[in-house]
Amino acid sequence: MLEVLTTNALILCPHGFKGESQSSDPTWSINGGNVLVEGDKGVLPCTNFVPCVGYTLKSMGLNATRIKGKKVVLITDFNQTDTGLPLTMSETHTIMDKTTPAPIPDGEDAPPLPPPMSDFAKPIITVVPTAPFTFTKSTGFPATLGATFTLISSHPLKWILKLIHEPEATIDDLISAQPTGLTLTPADGVWNVSPLQIDLTMTAAYMTTLGTLPLVHRFFMTGVSQRGLSNSIELILTVSP
Repeated sequence: MLEVLTTNALILCPHGFKGESQSSDPTWSINGGNVLVEGDKGVLPCTNFVPCVGYTLKSMGLNATRIKGKKVVLITDFNQTDTGLPLTMSETHTIMDKTTPAPIPDGEDAPPLPPPMSDFAKPIITVVPTAPFTFTKSTGFPATLGATFTLISSHPLKWILKLIHEPEATIDDLISAQPTGLTLTPADGVWNVSPLQIDLTMTAAYMTTLGTLPLVHRFFMTGVSQRGLSNSIELILTVSP
């Protein structure tokens, strides 16, 4: 379950488009695919309203393997598109990286991985209500809209909430800042209890600011475990004249 990532990996954006990774160093190859390191980039031929464009790979620092000083990326390292949405990654080879950041003492067998690093279950994420929201500007109805996200993981790490506006093709990071009339409780992206409930509330005054045409706004919630595995769910708000 700890395969190193190569240029042969299947890397997908949330819209199902396959990434093409570019290796910066061909020193180590597996089955014809170069092993990828932190900082290597990829492109995504995504044709969504807000295209994912590409990605820059990052290591979570959970292994010690390096190529010329750069950290080797694992398939379990959490990575995102240039637009901040999660990537899913899988490999077909069986070359594992069993290293750890702390060195193993000489003459001793490798100790078992700690529980968070042995957890290969994706987080569970739900939202209530599940049906799309609709707000009508001419009537100002409903006066408020609210939803609750619930995140479950044995070893949680963090959560991310993006608001994607279509067809304006813009994205808001709702952890960095919440616009007036939109409230998140909590709002810091910290996930250290499970289950965690995150409440989203929007006022009519806020929803009225969301454009003048029939627009779709997608709240994209992502939860990440300490191992780096993630899961996502989407809540849709449609604003009509």
